[in-house]
Amino acid sequence: MLILFPVIILGMIWVFLAVLSYLGNGYYDDYGNQIRHVDFAQVNYYFLHSLPWVVGGVAIWFAIAYFSNAAMVRRAVGARPLERKENPRIYNIVENLCMTCGMEMPKINVVDDEQLNAFASGIDQNSYTVTVTTGLANRLTDDELAGVIGHELTHIRNHDTRLLITSIIFVGIVSSLMSVSSRMMNNVMVFGRYNSSDRDGRGTGLSLILIMIVALVCMAIAYFFTLLTRFAISRKREYMADAGGAELCGNPLALASALRKISNDPGLQDTGRDDIAQLFIVHPQSLTSGIGSFFTSLFSTHPPTEERIQILEQF
Repeated sequence: MLILFPVIILGMIWVFLAVLSYLGNGYYDDYGNQIRHVDFAQVNYYFLHSLPWVVGGVAIWFAIAYFSNAAMVRRAVGARPLERKENPRIYNIVENLCMTCGMEMPKINVVDDEQLNAFASGIDQNSYTVTVTTGLANRLTDDELAGVIGHELTHIRNHDTRLLITSIIFVGIVSSLMSVSSRMMNNVMVFGRYNSSDRDGRGTGLSLILIMIVALVCMAIAYFFTLLTRFAISRKREYMADAGGAELCGNPLALASALRKISNDPGLQDTGRDDIAQLFIVHPQSLTSGIGSFFTSLFSTHPPTEERIQILEQF
């Protein structure tokens, strides 16, 4: 599924070049009808020549985001390291669970938020981190807290955090390109309206606007498909982490109870970053109700919390 991300990006670039070829190649038949066609040789030529630049640019962008993700996540949620002396209870629970499953202990961060939430992050042993809110630490019982931390440790054990960070970066790349295309189209429209005094100028402006529209549509399609891929990856991993967390703590009902408490008062709602929020054990957006609940559920990175609770209670 990860291979789909670069495939989608490269595929939309080829489609963009094909559409430009279709719009730029045409002739009039004997009846005066304009006939347009795609010059596939020309499209493939430009695609192959642009390929090294696209792959190189995406690779550099990806590398920077990949290796700076720990600092990015920490700043986004306002987390800080949790010292053992500050909360030995959490440290003891994490240590015991790590000893149970034979894994090295990750870093522990805390967010000063009286509401409840938690998440795991990181791409390797040096950056693996479990982050909890102060509300989660203060309002859950030991068994409930063990279930939540077991869930997050399972994400790390299954390398889910690395997988999700990768999907977040690819979606972010497409989203940023779409935003740049939108701004460029807006600038071209302003330029064409106020700075073109002759017919050729207006024609150039209209041509650039058409190119930007095609680019924006292609980026929007790519963004849609990368989101679908990210949703599929994230949802499956949440079910697996619930099962692993329940097995690790030995008390599925405790994890179900913790999920119910978190869903009633989810924290980290002010993050302002939906890509980061997909790491949370409960995504606040997935709890909306009303007329938009169906669409929210359809495009949510998390399965319905009630469904997760019901599955845990069947153990």
